Amino acid sequence: MSHAKNCILSESCTLADSSKCNTRCPSFIACHGYNGLGGRVGAANVPADYSGVTLANSPARAGQEAAYKLAEPYAQTFARQFGDAAANGRIKSLYLYSESPGTGKTTTAAALIHEWIIRHYIGSLQRNGQPLERPAYFLDVNAWQTLFLGFNRAHVPTETAEPLAAEYYAMEQRTKSAPFAVLDDIGVRSASEAFRADLHSVVNHRVANGLPTVYTSNVMLAELAQVFDARLADRIREQCVEISFIGESKRGLRKTA
Repeated sequence: MSHAKNCILSESCTLADSSKCNTRCPSFIACHGYNGLGGRVGAANVPADYSGVTLANSPARAGQEAAYKLAEPYAQTFARQFGDAAANGRIKSLYLYSESPGTGKTTTAAALIHEWIIRHYIGSLQRNGQPLERPAYFLDVNAWQTLFLGFNRAHVPTETAEPLAAEYYAMEQRTKSAPFAVLDDIGVRSASEAFRADLHSVVNHRVANGLPTVYTSNVMLAELAQVFDARLADRIREQCVEISFIGESKRGLRKTA
């Protein structure tokens, strides 16, 4: 049975739907692991609801045609990761905004992180290089904040707090170090100063090092100083292209969060 439908490489692979398209394919294993849940895609931490989403098959594109006319040429710039940034131009970041939740921002961010993994994997092999084990990382800011609250509550037992703290700081480091990252829902207005400082540190590190990042938010880019300090908000704006998503929430439909 063909596994093309389960592999993010299928749209670029000449062996897709052939007899060699199966779970033993080395490239399938490299991207998805032996069980289909690991590999470079698994290491990227994209939520399971967005498994296999690319720009071509994204369920959000039908209702967000203007946004996808900007997202597709943006993905083409991912080839610059293999060239001289000074000569080819730095890969910019994206800021996906809509006032309403559920308009397709996270779906599109997941599609873009998969596009990066595809281009990184294929491009590395074409240049006789070794693809990174984690070329991209998806940080769900709300889930990350939940971890923070889990080990910072009063009277939390040590045996409960320590694993939560360890995972929290591991996620912070993965997000800082990934060549490409998604920060999903960065408009956290009700966060503590301590958590906000950690988020600030992650964003500042990526901005300072010119690492391309896709942000999703219900806060307009022009109003980002309400979340971060004005200096960092200005730096994010300098490196970002803002894409607005229209309409009302489509949540309840699969893969349209």
